[in-house]
Amino acid sequence: MFTTIPLFSSTAWPYRIARIATLSTLGWWLLKAFFLPGYAQLPLEEEWTNTDFNHRNIELQEITRGGPPRDGIPPIDAPQFISTAEAAHWLSPKEPVIAFEHGGEARAYPLQILIYHEIINDRVAGTPVTITFCPLCYSAIVFDRRVNGTTLDFGTTGQVRKSDLVMYDRQSESWWQQLTGIGIIGKYTGVTLVRLPSMITSFDAFRTAWPAGKVLSKATGSDRPYGNNPYRHYDDITATPFLFNEPLDPRLPPMERVLALQVNDQQRIYPFAVLRDQPVINDRLNGAAVAIFSKADVLSAVDAATIERSQETLMAAAFSRKLNGKTLTFMQDGNQIVDATTGSVWNIFGKAISGPRTGQALTPVDSGIHFAFAWLAFYPEADIYRAPQQ
Repeated sequence: MFTTIPLFSSTAWPYRIARIATLSTLGWWLLKAFFLPGYAQLPLEEEWTNTDFNHRNIELQEITRGGPPRDGIPPIDAPQFISTAEAAHWLSPKEPVIAFEHGGEARAYPLQILIYHEIINDRVAGTPVTITFCPLCYSAIVFDRRVNGTTLDFGTTGQVRKSDLVMYDRQSESWWQQLTGIGIIGKYTGVTLVRLPSMITSFDAFRTAWPAGKVLSKATGSDRPYGNNPYRHYDDITATPFLFNEPLDPRLPPMERVLALQVNDQQRIYPFAVLRDQPVINDRLNGAAVAIFSKADVLSAVDAATIERSQETLMAAAFSRKLNGKTLTFMQDGNQIVDATTGSVWNIFGKAISGPRTGQALTPVDSGIHFAFAWLAFYPEADIYRAPQQ
């Protein structure tokens, strides 16, 4: 005898609610599968026919679809630049930018633009570079895009791994991990892109250090609501990382920002909770004498609905303390960073701006700002700097 299933026939409220939830879920998946671009996707091997999936150093199960299709988050391939005076009409002083100086040229890439593009293929002082930003990991990294004599152009795959942007190069359609710069699938599997020093800083700090520097223009060829934040309140320290399916490292809150350092394959991270109380740190990592400089006055790009109304966070960078054969010691003197030997004043970019050492510059150490969960997912052996006990 045919038995009616209560879920679809009963008028009792528990069954009604379950019925609504079931039909809504089914309708959502059908909508995604047949009507929303980027969701009705082929298996990776069929969608990426020029990518050699047999040559890889990860398991394909580690890859998660982020939603948009290939280049659905469009990279900028022909960036235009304007003066700092022109940019001041739409960039507030504390807005975050990626500051990058190379070969005597200084450029600022506002995060309000990068948050909608994630990749910029540029050429600075004749060097082909790619400027990258993953909002989910808050990782801003600049790479030299030359590999074995070939200049690569990068785009977004629409995929993430451990919540981090997976890029691809158009020449071989190999896939690359943004946070590490390592090829993970295809011809360039195992190849590591060369990282170039950069930092997230405020627009005001950039134009003070480089008044003749150039700023990425909003004339990108794309219609995007630059200045708005599509990742509202994402950096709440109690929040959960998006598209991250692995155990979280219990040593730090996952959304705590950290400055991550690497010296000869040894990693150490400096939590912002420590840097707020200790803005200048003299340390040693793997035998190298390093200095950590940090300063407030830059806004988060993933907090409020508009970036200019977001909460304040830190800019931070790391430098070698070795200069002209001497190991320097730095300290905080009021709002200034000074060296103990000469009392010269240094800016957040590691350059002496007054005193006997004026004009001298420290060598940057490979470092970058990230959310703690992201760095620890790729470098679980990294140690965490702890403030000295008083």
